[in-house]
Parts: sequence; C-alpha cells; structure tokens
Amino acid sequence: MPSKRLSCVLLAAGLSSRMGEQNKLLINIEGQPLVRRTAQLLVDYGLDEIVVVVGHEATLVASELSDLPVTLVENHDYHEGQMTSVYTGLKALTKNTDGIIICLSDLVLLEKSDLHAMHLAFDECTTSILVPQYLGERGNPIILDHSHRQAILDGEKNLGCRKLIQKQPQEVTVFEAQNDHVTFDLDTPEALQNVRQRLQHRDSDTKQPCDRIA
Repeated sequence: MPSKRLSCVLLAAGLSSRMGEQNKLLINIEGQPLVRRTAQLLVDYGLDEIVVVVGHEATLVASELSDLPVTLVENHDYHEGQMTSVYTGLKALTKNTDGIIICLSDLVLLEKSDLHAMHLAFDECTTSILVPQYLGERGNPIILDHSHRQAILDGEKNLGCRKLIQKQPQEVTVFEAQNDHVTFDLDTPEALQNVRQRLQHRDSDTKQPCDRIA
C-alpha cells in the first residue's frame, strides 16, 4: 500500500466550449453527471482532502456534488484559464499532505486502479512531480509534492502546473501508464460517442462468466 498521504484539487470550472452548447460536466455517463462520476471516484479512493473548483455554471455543477465529502470553491476568474482554477484550489486546501493530485473532471475512463498505480509511483519516485504518459503522450492527473503549493501561490495566478513543469524539468518523473485512461478526455461530441461505446463494451466484458487472465 502507498504510504504517502494525498489531497486533490479537482478542476470543474471550464467552459467546455468544444462540446457545443451543453456543459460536458453535466452530461450523463452511466447514470450520473460526469463531474459527480469523477468526484465520486476520488472520494472512493480515499484521499485525505478533495477540493472541487467550480466556475462556469457554478451553481448547477456544485448542486451535483453537494452531498459528497468534498470542499466546493468558486473561481470567479475561470474565463482567464485553467491556471486560475489550480491557484484557487490550492489556496483552499487545509491539510498538509505529502502530495497533491491535480485532476481534470473529464477523465471519464479513469479508475481507482489508475490512481493506485500513480500513487505507488509517487511513493517511490525521487522527484517532486509525477506526470503520467501513454504512448508518448502526456496526460492527467498529475501529482505534485506539497512543497510546490506555496510556489504556485506565491506566483499568484500566472504560474500553474504547466509552467511549473516547464521551469523544473529535472523535478519531473514520467509515469508510463498501461492504458489511455490518463490521456482520454471528453472534449467533443465525437469523444462522447466514443466513450459511451467503450463503456458499453467494457460492461459487457465484465459480465462474461470467466475472468480474463492479464
């Protein structure tokens, strides 16, 4: 079992403009809104603290999470970019954990096993930033050592995770993921159709009488 304690900032403030008129975080995925599905996954994993940053349609998004053990904070500057939501979420954290997961709300294929694998890798890595990668493409979520929290807050809203990684490449450990759960996000109607087909096939596979041998 991993020994390092983790908190999480879940980013749920964006416009999701590529999805069209609908807010992708409110799209029903297997019986629940996408944002709740992701938040519930993080809750079920057992993190020390979860802060969810809302912005666009904040009231609607927050209402889907009101009964979960998470802290909801609103980013009024969400239209200025994701880095403002990272800043808002980090500022709201109250627990001094070993690391902080920065997670996107539209990682629809992410599972507890993916989080566990990254958690183990963060336990063992000698650097302070863990970034997942699948087939050469970097993805999400990332895990930061808690020491980076203050650096980002001191940089106000202009630093963010991407610039932090660019400024300190020597602090980055790349985690080689075993699937595309860390790179597949729900940005377009085509991606939505794709993921529904994949989830349907996955559910069909799990109903087979014999377990697969990995």
